[in-house]
Amino acid sequence: MPHKVSLSRLKLTDFRNYASVSLSLDGRHVVLTGDNGAGKTNLMEAVSLLSPGRGLRRATYGDITRVGASGGFAIFAELDGIQGEVEIGTGVDTTDDSASRRLRINATPAKSADELTDHLRLLWLTPSMDGLFTGGSSERRRFLDRLVLSLDPAHGRRASDFERAMRSRNKLLDERRFDPAWLSGIEQQMASLGIAMAMARQEMLGLLARLIEQTHDTSPFPAAALELAGFMDGQFSRPAVDLEDEYAAMLAESRYRDAAAGRTLVGPHRADLIVRHRQKQMEAARCSTGEQKALLVGLILAHARLVANLTGHAPILLLDEIAAHLDEGRRAALFDLIDALGGQAFMTGTDRAMFSALGERAQFFTVADGKVFE
Repeated sequence: MPHKVSLSRLKLTDFRNYASVSLSLDGRHVVLTGDNGAGKTNLMEAVSLLSPGRGLRRATYGDITRVGASGGFAIFAELDGIQGEVEIGTGVDTTDDSASRRLRINATPAKSADELTDHLRLLWLTPSMDGLFTGGSSERRRFLDRLVLSLDPAHGRRASDFERAMRSRNKLLDERRFDPAWLSGIEQQMASLGIAMAMARQEMLGLLARLIEQTHDTSPFPAAALELAGFMDGQFSRPAVDLEDEYAAMLAESRYRDAAAGRTLVGPHRADLIVRHRQKQMEAARCSTGEQKALLVGLILAHARLVANLTGHAPILLLDEIAAHLDEGRRAALFDLIDALGGQAFMTGTDRAMFSALGERAQFFTVADGKVFE
């Protein structure tokens, strides 16, 4: 069994609709029930901010801070993490004009949010992701990159460095500053970072596809067939140095076209994750709403298993309204799968009865009006 990473305490100050709240957790799964708008998802969002990035809602810090609060928000967590017991504090002070996120690990300022992945890995599934397969490719790339990040913590830094270099190139082209030496240097940087990004995505998808192949016969959820398309398709068996040279050449050749378009037209930022229903041999976007939800649940659970297998540490799962559209039998099967992963899961719903199959495996809380009761 993988090592179980779990939160033992969560404390929020001026976070969303919570002036102050503190939860003592015992390592079991956590079920949060209450009316819509009570603040269940807000608690999960707070946990999601224990990972790099802007959390499961991707909200601005001003939106996260409780209305009427004099400063910013604060999140404090104690957990049994990958490296043992650890205390994590994060938040912002909105009275500071920069309003940058602050992070402390064991009361010591962290150099970057990437250090959070040394202590826990987080995966989430929210109702806003239900349109993942029918929406724009940018959402699927963001989803894909979060999956990669949970296995390769350096991926986020590579992606942000690539975006920064691409913005510099776009600015030069927009200003019609076609200095060959300057552009070539930026394009070489983009090529190195871009190919590394693409190969990390391909590697993760290959590992995930093999795991799905091994387990799809026993899963109550449909299996997903996965493919990455839109950037150097079918070429990633070649050496990375050759791919970098080819991508750099593509960028050099497309300078005038990109200048006219006002953006870089080729690269990993244009790739798309293609998902198909394996049994039906049908694109996920053409499946029914229920089938799409089941595919997404199965994909998240498979990836959680992959993270546990490869790292030896089960990820923490944040599953918002996970049981709402499942029948009783599939809910029970889902809870068994979640429990078998060996980690801690946070789940929300409006009706506690929907989680009865969890029994003593979960700690139940009621959420109402910015307060939480066990």
